[in-house]
Amino acid sequence: MPGELVRVGEKIISMGIIGDAVKQILELRAAGFSQQEVAGRLGLDRTFISRLETLGEIRKGKRLAVIGFPLLNHNEISKIAASRGVEFTWLMSEKERWELVQGQSALDFFDYLMEKIALLRRFDLVVFIGSRKWQKIAEALLDCQVIFLELGSSPITEDCTLDPQRFSQILETVIGDSPEGQV
Repeated sequence: MPGELVRVGEKIISMGIIGDAVKQILELRAAGFSQQEVAGRLGLDRTFISRLETLGEIRKGKRLAVIGFPLLNHNEISKIAASRGVEFTWLMSEKERWELVQGQSALDFFDYLMEKIALLRRFDLVVFIGSRKWQKIAEALLDCQVIFLELGSSPITEDCTLDPQRFSQILETVIGDSPEGQV
């Protein structure tokens, strides 16, 4: 796409230039600039920016994250979360969980966890998938609403399967609408 050119009547249009402009618009909006400020900076009409955002909108509402372990079907659950516009997903199998712990020093692991906790605290709502033991810990560490989906009793030492339909229904309830093309 970067070098792709399209003829529209008498004009030759660069898809790459359009893509770069859209990326710049959305980066400025994500950084907190208003539509009017972005329009002024880039010499565009504010209504163009509004229409662009509407065109790409997946959902409105609270900032949503999903975290869970140990999940056998974490790839499937990640795909469902992505299809619903979940902004951050961190799902691991039991093996991945142990590799994370064993792959670094205690100090590096602690720093890594503190960064993840700080990141998760920026969300309005976190769906937490795991053993009951982690529910109270998550609620204490995160300054947001936590929806807990229990996989089993602590300690869980093997991967568990989360019912994808149940997960989809939870997201639908939290988000408040069904994605287009799904029932």
